Amino acid sequence: MILFTIFAVVLLLVAVAAADKLPLDNAHFAILRSDQHNPNSEGAHSFDFETENGINFHVSGSQGATGGANSIGDWSYPLPDGGVASFKFVANENGYQPESSLLPVAPAFPHPIPDFVLRQIEFAEQQRAAEARKGAQQ
Repeated sequence: MILFTIFAVVLLLVAVAAADKLPLDNAHFAILRSDQHNPNSEGAHSFDFETENGINFHVSGSQGATGGANSIGDWSYPLPDGGVASFKFVANENGYQPESSLLPVAPAFPHPIPDFVLRQIEFAEQQRAAEARKGAQQ
């Protein structure tokens, strides 16, 4: 739970700094809501946080099958243009998996293979076949 709390505080500080482009030591906003439910006997826990400038953070989770904590949640903060940066995440034995339209996306796979690469692959296959024939004749 300590690691989870540290994680939550770091995310919150990053959101405050990003939302208002202020150094962290100059950011002062009233906390409208802060609810923390420590793990119960089954390991279930949750954390909710909201500030007056529109930062929201929610996490809930449970004890994982392999001993770690499994968590899901979301967080958001206002952008200078009036929009809202929103993120969702899952954190479990498969790692931290964020989702947001603001995150970069890798190109789709499989991507088109250029013709020169296909020709090189074909040439390599022909070479391999010729070597196999040569080895079979000896």
